[in-house]
Amino acid sequence: MPDAIDEVYSVLARSLRGRLLRQHDAEYVQAHTIWNAAAQRRPALIAQCAGVADVAAAVKPASAAGVATAIRCGGHSLAGFSSCEGGLVIDLCALRGVGLDAANRVATVQGGCLLGTIDTATQRAGLVYPAGVVSHTGAAGLILGGGTGWLTRKFGLSCDNVEGFTLVTAEGEIVRANARENEDLFWALRGGGGNFGVVVEFQLKLHPLTHVLLGCAYYGEEDIADRLRFFREFMPDAPAELKWNLGLRLGPEHADCPEELRGRPVLSESLLWAGNEAEGRELFRRLYSRDSPQAVKIEVFLFLKLQTMADAEFPHGRRYYTKSGYFKSLSDASISRMIAALGSVPSHETQIELVYLGGAAAKISADDTAFGDRSSPFILNLLAAWDEPERDAENASWVRTLFADLRPEMTPGVYVNFMSGDEDDRVKEAYSVRWEKLLAVKRKYDPRNFFRLNQNIRAAKS
Repeated sequence: MPDAIDEVYSVLARSLRGRLLRQHDAEYVQAHTIWNAAAQRRPALIAQCAGVADVAAAVKPASAAGVATAIRCGGHSLAGFSSCEGGLVIDLCALRGVGLDAANRVATVQGGCLLGTIDTATQRAGLVYPAGVVSHTGAAGLILGGGTGWLTRKFGLSCDNVEGFTLVTAEGEIVRANARENEDLFWALRGGGGNFGVVVEFQLKLHPLTHVLLGCAYYGEEDIADRLRFFREFMPDAPAELKWNLGLRLGPEHADCPEELRGRPVLSESLLWAGNEAEGRELFRRLYSRDSPQAVKIEVFLFLKLQTMADAEFPHGRRYYTKSGYFKSLSDASISRMIAALGSVPSHETQIELVYLGGAAAKISADDTAFGDRSSPFILNLLAAWDEPERDAENASWVRTLFADLRPEMTPGVYVNFMSGDEDDRVKEAYSVRWEKLLAVKRKYDPRNFFRLNQNIRAAKS
């Protein structure tokens, strides 16, 4: 009896309009490589779909045969869910069309779009979609998990700005979900991840914006604690136009970082103002005059430049591992633990990232979408990044140790897009009181849990 993956290959070889790749094909090496090298897999088949019909054609035999199937948009999943070992990858890289209705501030984008694809198209009309901060990220995975970025406080999460989805279900059927059709599915797709189908099209709500004011600075080790305390006190009443990102790390070896801080514990920060420029400059003046920052830069940035600023810092082929969580507030004890941990951080590329949610994101009711906690506004992300495979254990151990030290003061919950692939036990925690409703939607649209390569809402044994 043929192996299940061979059966799937036999069906797709006859029906797929796009390319069907196996491990011996010349194009396979590039096609199977994902962003996080630490989570690299070797699928048996890659179906590079030419259109929506191809997606349905790939889902049907794979679902019937029970073949492990990953969905790839940008290949950017921290947990490595963009690929699988020995199974099928449904690759949406050819589905990157963007249709723009500038008058109504709506974009219709295909499921394989990268953030940069959307940004380039929408900025032609002076419009933006609030999403992530790295342009080579796949939009679908980011949106389905929630989606945070530079404009979260101003315009809300990415999932808050979706007006409709078109997806292929586990039965290979094409279904629409919006405020009028399949409302339960529309609710679940806004934060519930890739648990319910392959989204092949999004209707996105856009906002007018072309420029922002950006301030960047470094603080030496002796100033980190005081700056963090100021951050925690200031942000609860901060205007929604302000986004304040903080990173605790070793000073990087590049020209923006003062030479005397390189290789030493530092706080790097970015202040973004998405509002009246004069008001932003006055606010930045007040925020910077309080302390003694180094290498301060304040510039007006084109939005497109802003959206590619972090690309080089998070390249394809590096190894990544994360743990994340929420705080109601940052205690002095937690601040001290973070600073102390920099003394043993094994990689110059690793960061302790802190952002404050609030703003427009906090105005959405906890019941309106499947996205997790909006009431604990401090988001912590321990992001380890390194290059050498032999240092995997060392870097992951540092993250796990610091997370365990900080966990007692955290509130329950986690942002699913910041979860690694070994955190299956935290999925229910991520959704909290929304869990039972998500289970019901999962049972309705994917009762056999075909879409399981994700932060999985396991409604049935798989």
